[in-house]
Formats: sequence, C-alpha cells, structure tokens
Amino acid sequence: MYATLKTLHLIGVVLLIGNVTVTAVWKVFADRTGDARVMRFSQRLVTITDWSLTLSGILLVTLGGYGMLYLAGLSSLGLRWLVWGQLLFGVSGAIWLAVLIPAQVRLAREAHKLTDATPPTEAYRADNRRWLIWGVIATAPLVAAIYVMSAKP
Repeated sequence: MYATLKTLHLIGVVLLIGNVTVTAVWKVFADRTGDARVMRFSQRLVTITDWSLTLSGILLVTLGGYGMLYLAGLSSLGLRWLVWGQLLFGVSGAIWLAVLIPAQVRLAREAHKLTDATPPTEAYRADNRRWLIWGVIATAPLVAAIYVMSAKP
C-alpha cells in the first residue's frame, strides 16, 4: 500500500509541475501570435488543464503524501523536512488562490471577447503579465518542495 501511495504522490507531482510549466510556455507562445482565435483557444485550454491536471496533481500529492505519513505512523509536523515541504506547497497554493486563479478567471472572460477586430485590452495584457510573473513565483516553492522532499535535509 505504501508503494501505491508513493506512486500516486509522484504522479501528482509530475501532473502538477508538468502542467503549470507547460501551460505557461504554450500560452506565452500562443499570445505572441496575436491571433485572437489562437489566444482564445489557449486560454480555454489553460482553464481546462488547470481544473483537470493541476487539480488532479494537487489531490494526488496530498492523498499520497498524507497516506504515506499515516501508514508510516509519522506526524505531519514530526520532521523538519516534512514541515518545510508542506509549508512550501501551502505558499504556492496561497499564491494560486489569491492571485493566479482570479487573474485566470478575468483572462478567460477577456479572451472570450477577443476577435480580429478587437485586440487584447490593457486589462487583458496586465492580467496576462500578472499571471505569468506570479505563476513563475508560485512554481518556485513547488520546485523547492521537490528538493526538500527528496533530499530530506
């Protein structure tokens, strides 16, 4: 059972980190085309993949991680590296909840309005920059958490 939970945990990490990095890259390139159809499509897929892949990753990381703790008889606050891993994961989640999800919702609404005759508004561009910058910032603690959970310093 422990190996199954560990596998689920690792699949969750791959889904989470993989999706947040790949969607940022292809959204940047899609937006650089200036083609309203491509931009609408990419924003729609960012929303779909975040709700499916990112959320699935978060759930699997959480289920697998806490499941392994339970089976091992450990406390989530019992080891320093566990505390740091959870804290880093939580910091990233807080950034997503406070900044990235609201920006993404606004981007989706604005992208829906894009046509060849109506280029992106300044509000769209500002939210797009905010989403990208804070997305990179929110990814850094996830990468740090991978290190902490692997190295167990």
